[in-house]
Amino acid sequence: MDPLTADSFISFGSRLYWLLLITLLFCRGMDVLSTRIATPNLVLEGNPIAKLLGWRWLLPVNFAFCATLAAWPLPAIMLGTMSLLVAARNFQSAWLMRSMGEEAYREWHIRRIQETRVTLYLFCLAGESGLIAIIGAVIILFGDSVVLLGIGWGTVGYAGAVAFYILLARWRLRRASISNARRAATENPTLVSAALREHPQPEGK
Repeated sequence: MDPLTADSFISFGSRLYWLLLITLLFCRGMDVLSTRIATPNLVLEGNPIAKLLGWRWLLPVNFAFCATLAAWPLPAIMLGTMSLLVAARNFQSAWLMRSMGEEAYREWHIRRIQETRVTLYLFCLAGESGLIAIIGAVIILFGDSVVLLGIGWGTVGYAGAVAFYILLARWRLRRASISNARRAATENPTLVSAALREHPQPEGK
């Protein structure tokens, strides 16, 4: 067998194809299982595509995607690595999400975010995603095979996905807060004026 390279493709139905397909199905299965345990109604799902698909289409779409990608080793290994890391992150808090309930957990999580300084929140997010990305970068730099290259890029991709979806959720929360404030100002201008008199804004703000 010729050594695999970053741009290698393999034949459908070959031994390596089936090995990659089984590996991908396991990795994606762990991601789906951890999501199912954590948020059975997808209330806490951060991926808007997964929310749009719902459970009815999530499994068949994942299977079709795995069956296609298994013929291309590098992105298949990248996806498998990202899926396992996402599943591990889900399992870390899945018990808490289920015990509290999806809506209660979301409200609790939002309150914790609102009570935390933005700079501290972003610093911790950068620390989490940045340190994970460093591990992936080291694997990429010193890896000498497609497998290690795929694991490295998958780790970097996971770090980027964590940062992206958390920032997306934060942005949506900010938009919702602004929208609620404007609605309150429209419906209850007297209450808003009283609140401003009680808690005046600093000059220039």
